[in-house]
This record gives sequence, C-alpha cells and structure tokens, in this order.
Amino acid sequence: MISLDTIAQIGIAIFGVAAVILVAKKNKWGFVLGLASQPFWLITSYLNKQWGVFFLSIIYLFSWALGIYNWFYKDKK
Repeated sequence: MISLDTIAQIGIAIFGVAAVILVAKKNKWGFVLGLASQPFWLITSYLNKQWGVFFLSIIYLFSWALGIYNWFYKDKK
C-alpha cells in the first residue's frame, strides 16, 4: 500500500516542477499548477513535522494565489 507521504512527494514532483517550468516560460498556467502543489507540500510537511516548511508552504500558497489573481483576474491597462 502506498503511503500518503509518498503520494504527497509524487504530487510535489509533478506539480511543483511543472509549475516552475511554466512560470519560467511566462505561462500563466504555472501559477495554477503551483497552487495545486501546495496541498501536497502542506501534507508532507505536517506528516514529517517540518514546521518551517509548513509555514513557508502557507506563504507560497498566497504567492501562487497572487500570481493567479494578477494573470487571470487583474484588469490589464
């Protein structure tokens, strides 16, 4: 049986790497994938009691959300 932590690590690898690549290419969907990776970061940091990473994951969550707002919803002038 595959553990929740293993699933979280796979999610981090897939969504996290894809997000960084897309953002580097100035593709707005990278922010969506980055936000999708945050639950995996929160799960694995909580399970492993890595409270610094857990706190940073919350900050990253808001950073990815800000990117989504700027790229998808903010009025372009």
